[in-house]
Amino acid sequence: MFYYVLKYVLLGPLLRLVFRPRIEGLENVPAEGAAIVAGNHLSFSDHFLMPAILKRRITFLAKKEYFTGPGIKGRLTAAFFRSAGQIPVDRTGKEAGQAAIREGLGVLRKNELLGIYPEGTRSHDGRLYKGKVGVAVMALKAQVPVIPCAMIGTFEAQPPGKVIPNVHPVVIRFGKPLDFSRYAGMENEKAILRAITDEIMYAILSLSEQEYVDQYAAVVKAEQAAADGTAEKERRFRRMPLG
Repeated sequence: MFYYVLKYVLLGPLLRLVFRPRIEGLENVPAEGAAIVAGNHLSFSDHFLMPAILKRRITFLAKKEYFTGPGIKGRLTAAFFRSAGQIPVDRTGKEAGQAAIREGLGVLRKNELLGIYPEGTRSHDGRLYKGKVGVAVMALKAQVPVIPCAMIGTFEAQPPGKVIPNVHPVVIRFGKPLDFSRYAGMENEKAILRAITDEIMYAILSLSEQEYVDQYAAVVKAEQAAADGTAEKERRFRRMPLG
């Protein structure tokens, strides 16, 4: 119930008023039946803009940290995501990927829309990164189509670290459904899963026109954080008095 209150009464009208999102290809999202909507992930606001414009309910696999934050802000964020029907997923440890797949398949078995970001995390620089193969596993196991989606302008509207979004035009573009039924029963073949995932990412890239990086976003983020930490230590060392 709270999902629909958010969508039609509280958050949805506000988002439409502020961002005035232009929607393209909405006819590509099936009116019924299970399907995966796979999109790029540029901003925290992506979680709200796409559900606000879709006619059907969509459930996202959200990172567990949204549900475990400290203090009043953390509790409010957790309550919001739970009320909106989003599912927490632990992204750490060996079982993280399998847990996400199990949760996603549960949504699809109910003939609902599942929203997923194959990159696994938000882009920190606006570029599109290599996709993880979980989306391919779910598409094959559930035997459902994948609808590629591109969020355009949300990085400028709410870049990483910005709490209150800028007023910036946003385009939400859906591509034609991708059918992978030709690979039925091959969900354990690594080469097939990689090929399917790359096809999905190419479809997203064609819609978003981003620069593509053939590396995982989490790896690039970690490398950049390490480099920034090293640079900061070097700056501090240079400032130390010599005697």
